[in-house]
Amino acid sequence: MSGGGERRPATVVAQAGRRPEWTHGVVNPPVYRASTCLFDTLAELDSACADPDAGLYYGRRGTPTTWALETALTELEPGAAGTKLYPSGVAAISAALLAVLKAGDHLLMVDSVYEPTRLFCNRTLRDLGIETSYYDPLAGAGVAELIKPNTRAIFMESPGSLTFEVQDVPAIVAVAKERGLLTLIDNTWATPLLFAAIGHGVDLSIQSLTKFVVGHSDVLMGSVTAAPGVWERLRTASFRLGQTVSPDDAYLTLRGLRTLHARMERHGRSALEVARWLEAQPSVERVLHPGLNTHPGHAIWQRDFTGSSSLFAIALREGGRADTAPLVDGLAHFGMGFSFGGYESLVLPVEPHRIRTATRWEAPGPLLRLHIGLEDPGDLIADLEAGLVRYEAALG
Repeated sequence: MSGGGERRPATVVAQAGRRPEWTHGVVNPPVYRASTCLFDTLAELDSACADPDAGLYYGRRGTPTTWALETALTELEPGAAGTKLYPSGVAAISAALLAVLKAGDHLLMVDSVYEPTRLFCNRTLRDLGIETSYYDPLAGAGVAELIKPNTRAIFMESPGSLTFEVQDVPAIVAVAKERGLLTLIDNTWATPLLFAAIGHGVDLSIQSLTKFVVGHSDVLMGSVTAAPGVWERLRTASFRLGQTVSPDDAYLTLRGLRTLHARMERHGRSALEVARWLEAQPSVERVLHPGLNTHPGHAIWQRDFTGSSSLFAIALREGGRADTAPLVDGLAHFGMGFSFGGYESLVLPVEPHRIRTATRWEAPGPLLRLHIGLEDPGDLIADLEAGLVRYEAALG
């Protein structure tokens, strides 16, 4: 819409969180570093104590720098009530789960989930008396068969960050709402720009802002955006857990956010170009990219998502993990390391079969996860082509 009507996502990314009272006439909010906040009168102190979240209170409650980021992220999720920030994506996942679960509860967790999330469930939640069961990422409405009397929440990650199964989020949400359960999703792969989780009925939408939102591989940050019905539980739990973030990091995350829309378009376009090229290579058994029409979850992705991001995987036709060394060690334009979403391309050999419990992951050869950065895709393709030649020569 034109004029003062509804804003499109690119406009929201550029404008959200830039309130005049926080920016004081400049484009970006200043970096407010604060622990103690001062009050001129007893009346002002008492007013702040009555509503600590209404303004400056104490550094742990935030400053205009952090509020600007929280507000911007909330505006990116139509229908959301609020957002809280955390010092990493794992911290965001942990806080979200602790906000909705207690001793004696049961959690349904997708089997393709990020490994640190699985570790938190299997160790910390277990020690707190919370049971976790893993379910097939392709179960859809079939998760209803796994619900127990003490089930309280269903956790999703779509697509899965190693094997890229696309979940039927609307079907799972419908089951959860019918049974009075809460839903959570790790939405890092898509960000709200490509999948509006709250708009699809999810209660808590989690991001590792470290990835696409920051975009420059120099800040750790996480967020949880909440639907109205669960916002107060999230805010209260986060405060009690003492979760807070550096205003300097919040500032850098805000700076990354302003170019998110443009970067996601470039990441998605380049990743599809590279993925399509890889599909035609004889040493590649399959390409795990939801944006390809050969992907088993392509129809659901096409229905629910507005685009694709930079992250996908390839399964090679033969060999083992050690056999990938000639390929990955000699790459000129791909760094090898964890994370994704930065401007630089990355490659990572992964072994999902080690951690699956509800489903099996099978492939004839090793799996490589690729993050396609902002380099020219032609250069990246040439680099991968040379790497595949080395790989095939080493296998003989």
